[in-house]
Amino acid sequence: MIIRSLLDTDLYKFTMMQAVLHHYPAAQVQYRFKCRTPGVPLARHIDEIQGEINQLCQLRFQPEELDYLRGLRFIRADFVDFLGLFHLDAKYIRLRPSVEAEGEIELVIEGPWLHTILFEVPLLAIINEVWFRHADPADPPEGERRLRAKIERLRQAGGGVDCAIADYGTRRRYSRDWHARVVPILRDGLGEQFVGTSNVHLARTLGLTPLGTMAHEWLQAFQALGPRLRDSQAVAFDVWAKEYRGDLGIALSDVVGLDAFLRDFDLYFCKLFDGMRHDSGDPFEWGERVIAHLQQMRLDPRSKALVFSDGLDVDKVLALYAHFRGRCRLAFGIGTNLTNDLGPTPLQIVIKMTRCNGQPVAKLSDSPGKSMCEDEGYVRYLRQVFELD
Repeated sequence: MIIRSLLDTDLYKFTMMQAVLHHYPAAQVQYRFKCRTPGVPLARHIDEIQGEINQLCQLRFQPEELDYLRGLRFIRADFVDFLGLFHLDAKYIRLRPSVEAEGEIELVIEGPWLHTILFEVPLLAIINEVWFRHADPADPPEGERRLRAKIERLRQAGGGVDCAIADYGTRRRYSRDWHARVVPILRDGLGEQFVGTSNVHLARTLGLTPLGTMAHEWLQAFQALGPRLRDSQAVAFDVWAKEYRGDLGIALSDVVGLDAFLRDFDLYFCKLFDGMRHDSGDPFEWGERVIAHLQQMRLDPRSKALVFSDGLDVDKVLALYAHFRGRCRLAFGIGTNLTNDLGPTPLQIVIKMTRCNGQPVAKLSDSPGKSMCEDEGYVRYLRQVFELD
């Protein structure tokens, strides 16, 4: 059994889920799986994947897990009470061999947002681990050697807590057991430079800080939930701020591109949020433009955090740290490069929201190939509304 705890997921799933419970409990959504790595024959393992999904849907939150969540200051008592009754239901999942690409799979999640939001991360972790069970064998000693070499290079950067490192590797990890081995090595090797993990289960069992705020789906959903499409991004940030009242103040900047984000992220939001997260496009250009935007708003960028999380490796972290150090607060969320570097080539797999309340929604990424929407007409309309053409 791959997933053994419903806490074995990223914190931002719970933070978004709580906001959904309080503001949009009736919303209906659709998610779709995509493997960006070409020619991966996942369909040969479909029965094994389905078996793991069935076991996932037997899990319940345990009393000690609910107590842990209740102890997080931004988690409300009514949400924990709801989780005490919650379980994932396989009836919201459709998994079958793809009819469009031989050997691949079609995975669709469809149902109430409140009851489907927790599927994404464990499903991706399941698909990854099932695939690597049957792939070329990994070399754990070599993986640990690589990990310790990365830790040494990060320590030599000399930034300490100014070069904050977090584990963001749950979704594309090699395995559950390897992830549980990696995080204590990071904690012990990096010391105060290691600021926590996005994985709530590991944060609880290892005494670490759970990290995360919002994901793309939060802003995407408002394309269908908001009063006007043009205002959807601003409304999403406003509802988030009302829900968390100063907590969890890192805004995601790339759902409809950086240009549109900066137009919407006015002085009010610049003061309200603690920082911004980069997840697509050139990170150096992004950082320069965000800093310039803060300066234009007459705010000191050194009071704000820039969080980088797009396909990071140690070389990129060190280059970004050298470029931006002293100009803002810096944090780096590293995923696959920490939790799946043992020899076999990692998969590039995602699950993205594609519809909300029967309407298409989309992410217009600043990186080619990261956008995902099944309605090209809607994408053209979205680009027109946000003046991206």
